[in-house]
Amino acid sequence: MHNVVISGTGLYTPANSISNEELVESFNQYVQQFNTKNAEAIGRGEIEALVESSAAFIEKASGIKSRFVMDKEGILDPRRMKPRLPERPNDESSILCQMAVAAAKQALQRAGKTAADIDGVIVACSNLQRPYPAIAIEVQQALGIQGFGFDMNVACSSATFGIQTAANSVQLGQARAILVVNPEICTGHLNFRDRDSHFIFGDAATAVIVERADLATSAHQFDIVSSKLLTQFSNNIRNNFGFLNRAGEEGEGAPDKLFVQEGRKVFREVCPMVAELIGQHLEENNLNVSDVKRFWLHQANLAMNHLIVKKLLGRDAALEEAPVILDRYANTSSAGSVIALHEHQDDLPKGALGVLSSFGAGYSIGSVILRKR
Repeated sequence: MHNVVISGTGLYTPANSISNEELVESFNQYVQQFNTKNAEAIGRGEIEALVESSAAFIEKASGIKSRFVMDKEGILDPRRMKPRLPERPNDESSILCQMAVAAAKQALQRAGKTAADIDGVIVACSNLQRPYPAIAIEVQQALGIQGFGFDMNVACSSATFGIQTAANSVQLGQARAILVVNPEICTGHLNFRDRDSHFIFGDAATAVIVERADLATSAHQFDIVSSKLLTQFSNNIRNNFGFLNRAGEEGEGAPDKLFVQEGRKVFREVCPMVAELIGQHLEENNLNVSDVKRFWLHQANLAMNHLIVKKLLGRDAALEEAPVILDRYANTSSAGSVIALHEHQDDLPKGALGVLSSFGAGYSIGSVILRKR
């Protein structure tokens, strides 16, 4: 049995960003066009008129001010309102592979590792662009890594579930080091015509190197003290898009083939579950909540994070205790908590404790206790 560390993290950020103001301008143009086109039916009460949005509404509802995206033009076109990401030939790297490789190279550099040091690749994310061959095997090939690779999906908790899976393999001696990558094109499954959710997601990719502690040499190491996972079935966050849609033509193009959620129910049910899991996890490891210097939480909604940490600490958290990247990145699904870790780790002193936590569809919740080496 080997001790395991996270020895490097990486981040790929798309070149394009969309502000709330830009997003609202596009959305409101669509609303105006829809209401004009359907004015008679709206007047007869057959169709409900759409309501315009505002940048202030978005920020108040979520804490989001902008988001990075893989394609800006297609999203902001009121006639399209979805990213334009052309299909690539099979002999060209897929877009998820491209994002993953960029994040992975940074993680490898921070860990002081090369492809020859890595024995496995896990691509863990919410949305995979194809069933097979696995994106992880494509990433493995692109980086020149020997060994194995596989994909996994636990929605917004994919990163923490992937870290535990990697840590288990390294701990058991099945691999010296494993690359866990989280490429997320969340804008691809977002309904930009839905006022309540069109602002939620952004795109990004993160990477983490999980390796044996006795082989780690970087200055960016965290001991993986423990991890704890929980799932509980819920329909409150759902996406019914899949290969069987073609076998039920009546559902093609329906709203549930994109991201849908019951936001208030999610808020009410998930926040106490997350706080309880983290609290139990710390207690099981004979640690107090007050011992934790940093909470790198899933970046879905600012009010959710505030409430979770308040339940744990019994007070409002300082910004350095629970750093926020949501305002610039929006919800990047599994990548969000790792972005927070990547950007807010180097100031911690040796021995400092932190908790990396994710939560989302499933429901799924992950907690990883880290100690700075």
